[in-house]
Amino acid sequence: MDILLNNKTNRMKNLRLFFAVIVLLFLQMETFAQADLRWYEKAIFYQIYPPSFKDFDGDGIGDIKGIIEKLDYVQSIGINAIWFTPMFSSPFKDGGYDVSDYYSIDKRYGTNDDMVQLIAKAHEKGLKLCLDLVIGHTSNENPWFVESSKGTNLRYSDYYIWTPFVPNEVKGKPTVRGNDIMGEDKYVPFKSARGNYYIKNFYDIQPALNFGFANPNPDHPWEQSIDAPGPQAVQREMKNVISFWMDKGIDGFRVDLASSIVKNDPGKKATIKVWQGLNLWFREKYPQGILIAEWFNPKQSSEAGFNIDFMRGGSLVSNRQGGEFQPTICYFARDGKGQLKDWYDQFIAQYDATKGKSYISLPTGNHDNPRLNAGDRNTTDQLKVTMTFFLTMPGIPVIYYGDEIGMKFLTGLYNKEGSQGDSSKNRAGSRTPMQWDSTKNAGFSTSGFWNLYLPVDKDPDRPNVAKEEQDSNSLLNYTRKLIQLRKSSKALSADGDWQLLSDVNKPYPMVYNRSAGGESFCIILNPTDKNLTVDIPTLKNNKASLVLGKAKGGYYKIGSPYDRINIGAVSALVFKME
Repeated sequence: MDILLNNKTNRMKNLRLFFAVIVLLFLQMETFAQADLRWYEKAIFYQIYPPSFKDFDGDGIGDIKGIIEKLDYVQSIGINAIWFTPMFSSPFKDGGYDVSDYYSIDKRYGTNDDMVQLIAKAHEKGLKLCLDLVIGHTSNENPWFVESSKGTNLRYSDYYIWTPFVPNEVKGKPTVRGNDIMGEDKYVPFKSARGNYYIKNFYDIQPALNFGFANPNPDHPWEQSIDAPGPQAVQREMKNVISFWMDKGIDGFRVDLASSIVKNDPGKKATIKVWQGLNLWFREKYPQGILIAEWFNPKQSSEAGFNIDFMRGGSLVSNRQGGEFQPTICYFARDGKGQLKDWYDQFIAQYDATKGKSYISLPTGNHDNPRLNAGDRNTTDQLKVTMTFFLTMPGIPVIYYGDEIGMKFLTGLYNKEGSQGDSSKNRAGSRTPMQWDSTKNAGFSTSGFWNLYLPVDKDPDRPNVAKEEQDSNSLLNYTRKLIQLRKSSKALSADGDWQLLSDVNKPYPMVYNRSAGGESFCIILNPTDKNLTVDIPTLKNNKASLVLGKAKGGYYKIGSPYDRINIGAVSALVFKME
């Protein structure tokens, strides 16, 4: 009897142990699943401008097979996510931001099958992929627009905004940027069965999709509410577009001009409401997906439900003001005439408002702005200082293709596929072919010069990947070290705390602290051509170990009540505080 009872007791213990193991495994699986759903928290993005990255078929324009060929290189930098500028079918009057068919890859890049292959190859290497979703407008060659112009009772009739006249209250008035209060410049003459004008978003060839008006004017029947059938049909169409590509394995989208979809919406309340609905649908259907806003106001985009939003660096990094290239006061210039306060005030307000909710992204550059290597900010040491800033700040880093090797912003280029923009700046200078090696066309393409998408930098000393791979002191290898350090540290991660330690009114050097879970780093940036010394309130550590950067006579002395830091000209130092 005792034996039977003991056996029964043992069976019960084993059963309890079995269930405990099952519960533990379930909890671990749930933890892993949640971590995968929030993969973007550890993302380091690489932005690729597809026509300029790598040409596989030799026609002078980059393509999907060229991208596949270079995935190992992208991964080698430490990148784990890629964002592509638009790759959908387009007449390319604005670099692909004029979409003629959202459901097909443009033939210059390949086919939908090629895109599916790219997704598979990238995922094999642990790389996530995000497409660019141009949600606020299409090309005027899009079949939706063509049909919409023909009548009022067709499928796509209310996908766009048609007017019989330009209202008197906007005549002679310009559009108020940022508030989407439309001026006369938004009304494009177009004789059709629908009316004499349509509303545009950017260029005349980019008719705005109809997401409705924040406060429709009853005297303007074309001003529909956001809940009207037309705007609701547009939302359903965009959900179909998103689903089409998410179902093929894409990991998310960067949303172009996300804040501009609802018209005459100065407080963005109606725009936020529309996005809250779209984001709720997206989260429920694709919990592993990500939506990145081009909103430039993280506080608002976070309320709208986005995971990430960009923040402009302004005079902190810009080398251009007004014309295509006019040197201006910039923080990361050698002359040391920049300032921090305006940027700091904007950043800290956004940082405090979004921390724990969504992420700010400070990209190194993009297809619309000059590169880090621009004008007199052109040496490897200068670029290392700027790269240190971008890769040690909180939030989600985005490296623009070529910035990791110091590709130069080229001036004097011709207008290519709308690169001239709506002002005197020419964006082509940031869109030139990637420089892979010292062979023909810098290894970008085997085509003749006149077939190239844009000219390659003609400087015989231009940087290239092959050359920098072999140089331990290159910007490329320094970028790799920065990324490796960031990935190894909770303090330097997207969620680590950030605090400016230097005086915001004494901008040089910039000193800030990153910390999390008892780990702490002190980062010092000196872009000027002078050695500098600064005192900061003591961090109360016993030791400051230099983990990245060349001292150049610099030092960190721990004291009380101040720590003293010396840093050489044009240098960056990263100390681990222990």
